[in-house]
Amino acid sequence: QVQLVESGGGLVQAGGSLRVSCAASGRIFSDNAMGWFRQAPGKEREFVASISGYGAGTDYADSVKGRFTISRDNAKNTVYLQMHSLNAEDTAVYYCAGRRYGLRSRVRTEYDYWGQGTQVTVSS
Repeated sequence: QVQLVESGGGLVQAGGSLRVSCAASGRIFSDNAMGWFRQAPGKEREFVASISGYGAGTDYADSVKGRFTISRDNAKNTVYLQMHSLNAEDTAVYYCAGRRYGLRSRVRTEYDYWGQGTQVTVSS
């Protein structure tokens, strides 16, 4: 059984930084693609960033490119999302997701495992 547990969310001022983490357990990690999605109130869940199995490559939504960095520590079975220059539009619940495959994806339905989410609130 795969379990993904996010942590590190919270309240931050506009222009600030925050790092969220996702700890994975079960039959997943090193060779599995991982991703971050977010969902703001009244909006669809949207792609934020993804990383291929073994960290072979990364991909970012245009809205976060240059501000957010996804990374993984396979020894710790953990994936991170470092966020800088946060603004009010980044306020959302952030979800960690994992695929059965190593190829990263931007498509929500191509992810097989999901965490419960962690709230990130940016105050202006």
